[in-house]
Amino acid sequence: MKTLQLQNKSYKELLKDFKSWLDILGFAETTIYNLPNHLKEFFYYLECHGHSEINNITTQTIKNYYNHLKTRENQAREGGLSKAYLNKHQQALFKFNDYLKQHNHKGIQIHLKREEQNQRDSLQILTQDEIKQLFKATEYSNEQERIRKRDKVILVLLYSCGLRRTEAVSLLLKDILFDKERIHVRKGKNYKERYVPINEYNLKIIEEYIYDYRPTFYNYKQTEYLLINYRGKPLQGQSLSNRLSQITLITNNQSLITKNITPHILRHSIATHLLEKGANMETISQFLGHSSLESTQIYTHLLEHKSKTNNDEQLHNVLREKRLQHQEYPNIPKGFRTPKYMDE
Repeated sequence: MKTLQLQNKSYKELLKDFKSWLDILGFAETTIYNLPNHLKEFFYYLECHGHSEINNITTQTIKNYYNHLKTRENQAREGGLSKAYLNKHQQALFKFNDYLKQHNHKGIQIHLKREEQNQRDSLQILTQDEIKQLFKATEYSNEQERIRKRDKVILVLLYSCGLRRTEAVSLLLKDILFDKERIHVRKGKNYKERYVPINEYNLKIIEEYIYDYRPTFYNYKQTEYLLINYRGKPLQGQSLSNRLSQITLITNNQSLITKNITPHILRHSIATHLLEKGANMETISQFLGHSSLESTQIYTHLLEHKSKTNNDEQLHNVLREKRLQHQEYPNIPKGFRTPKYMDE
């Protein structure tokens, strides 16, 4: 729907100003890109139905538009829009309403109920064998060796380090702390910083790219960003996602290709694989930069479903041990400590 052409000058100006407003407030690159596109579709709908002014929008107008979204075809694949995508359209409307109110407008009345999703079912997880296939594909993912080496670094950041897409493209050269075997994530979600551990093997992949292949990019000295494009500019989030899609296609694995792998799927995968290997829940939460353990708990539910479906006794035992570790005993007073010796 990015190709829709607006005729209304007022809507064009609002769209432009809305995008600038998101940028000034420091929203993520993906949000600044996607929400205006969703809002543009709303404006296009208004134009087509004779609504030329924001002031004339009623609650029923928005309900009619939302019903239209629920019935329109998906432009990327067969079927209609997913519940997650419908929620994104809702987010655009609510955020636009915030924009209007902060610009001395009464706003618009939005009475829409968020689409309920089963988060567990929406999570795509790759197997460790599929991850290996992706890394193997970087050996022939592009005719240029510098691009192939950058592809491997992208996989290291998204999978091995569990970074979000925005976090990966925002990394600077100085954020790779070789001596401490850490990556400094400065632009985490909700502006939270964290240090992510990285092993020696993956550090060598990044080191080789920095010293042997990054300098072969045009104007590489003009920016301190780790990932750069052929013009010597910082690699954009959409370009990173495109490279991930290309790496997937090169595997020639149809099962892998149909999963439409995104940076977040790799992040879900490393979290699940760490949990399978017995990693502590708090450690995984810190590793991912979650604000609370509740966000990390979804991976436990996912593995419980997997252990039952596959009748995996080893995985069942790992999860049982974790439940025991996090079990609460409400009848024991706070501060109670067991004695060092049984006869104390």
